Amino acid sequence: MLENDQIRLRALEPSDVDKLYSWENNPNNWKVSHTITPFSKHVLSEYIQHAGDIYSDKQLRLLIERCDTSTPIGAVDLFDCDFKNKRVGVGILVAGASDRNLGYGSNTLELLIPYCFEMLGLHQMYCNILAENVNSLILFEKFGFVKVGLKREWTVHNGVYHDEWLLQKIAGQ
Repeated sequence: MLENDQIRLRALEPSDVDKLYSWENNPNNWKVSHTITPFSKHVLSEYIQHAGDIYSDKQLRLLIERCDTSTPIGAVDLFDCDFKNKRVGVGILVAGASDRNLGYGSNTLELLIPYCFEMLGLHQMYCNILAENVNSLILFEKFGFVKVGLKREWTVHNGVYHDEWLLQKIAGQ
């Protein structure tokens, strides 16, 4: 478990299925998650039950939980982990609008960056952020992620194409 004064990043537990169910099936999140169909509780339960580790699955989902109340407020995904090339993708969801812009994303990256570079021995982290998601762009750039390319009309949502930035953070930079 990764923890600071504000949040902890912890593994998924079977009791988290209802939270995941509400987050994964919220159409407002589908634009960034590229989801096009709802998930059943059964599928999510199976996912939690069979989640291995980042070395075997090449991905890891951690729950973001407030330390003061143990309330789950979101999730962080490490995906496409490539140990040969020492890189991983990262995505953060702070699920409730009332929990956004309160520093939870910053706290998550403060814990996640050293974990990826020091514990996992990776060289690079990257993320994909919709061009109109200014708050997320500011957050990742604050932590040293650099825009390296604009993917034009990369994502379509409700018939509208959206540009997406690719950002990278190299260890030691």
